[in-house]
Amino acid sequence: MNVLTLALAILLLIAGAWAVVARSAFAAVSGFIVCGLLLAVVWLILGAPDVALTEAAIGGGLTGALLFGACGVLQDSSTVRNSRSVSLRIAGALLSLLVACGLGAAFLLLPEPAPGLGGEVRSSMAATGLENPVTAVLLTFRAWDTLLEKVVVLLALVGVWSFAPDSLWAGRPGVRYRLDPHVIFLAQVLCPIGIVVGVYLFWVGASAPGGAFQCATIFAALWVLVTMAGLADPLPVGRLVVRIAVVAGAVVFSGIGVAGFFWAGAFLAYPVEFAKPLILLIEAALTLSVAFTLGLLVAGSPARGEEP
Repeated sequence: MNVLTLALAILLLIAGAWAVVARSAFAAVSGFIVCGLLLAVVWLILGAPDVALTEAAIGGGLTGALLFGACGVLQDSSTVRNSRSVSLRIAGALLSLLVACGLGAAFLLLPEPAPGLGGEVRSSMAATGLENPVTAVLLTFRAWDTLLEKVVVLLALVGVWSFAPDSLWAGRPGVRYRLDPHVIFLAQVLCPIGIVVGVYLFWVGASAPGGAFQCATIFAALWVLVTMAGLADPLPVGRLVVRIAVVAGAVVFSGIGVAGFFWAGAFLAYPVEFAKPLILLIEAALTLSVAFTLGLLVAGSPARGEEP
């Protein structure tokens, strides 16, 4: 273990501890975001760039935005204090330590070499037309999991919308932000760069780290940034285009899966000659759907009428 790795591990522990013990909500969320970004670096060092991209986008990005949004709706986020008893905090810390020790022991006790299905994946990838094993696993060998994950995110969005009063059910989510020169400048600088990076991650996902989820997360973050700058207002959730975009990924994924019964004899099976185009079509629909869903999750439940 070199000095840089040791320093990173210490910083990660400090950030995690800070997120737990910080007395203000803002400080706790800041520690959580720093912890997520450090974890992304750890995954990169461990040779898992796909996981690192996801952790940076979700753990250090959208989840942090959601938590900051939660802070914003509190009466005074700067004065929120943890009212739990000392004994409950100690019990929580001991439980967390026990879980961490259990995970560490499970990792250290793995046989050498560790069991896995890497060989089977590599031997079967030729039939998918893909070169990135992560994309191949997510959209072919474990396509059921990916489809159900998309449905879970969709149900989470419906759950958020359900908090809206009946009179505002089809309205606009969240508040209308005022124009902020500083955030506008940040949006003008980051949006072109983010669009290029997102498109690149989508395009390269079939052969290298990247893919629909990472691309969609970047697009959702850009949408949130533009909204916070006051340059755009979230679309009313009752608009047909919004609802089509939200369900597009699950519908296209399920439709191609059902078609697999006729052209390959099984659900979510692809004919070999059309496997890669069909997977790219699914990824395109998932990108649109996940981007809209994550952006609307950050925006929250409908709080205003459809008209601005």
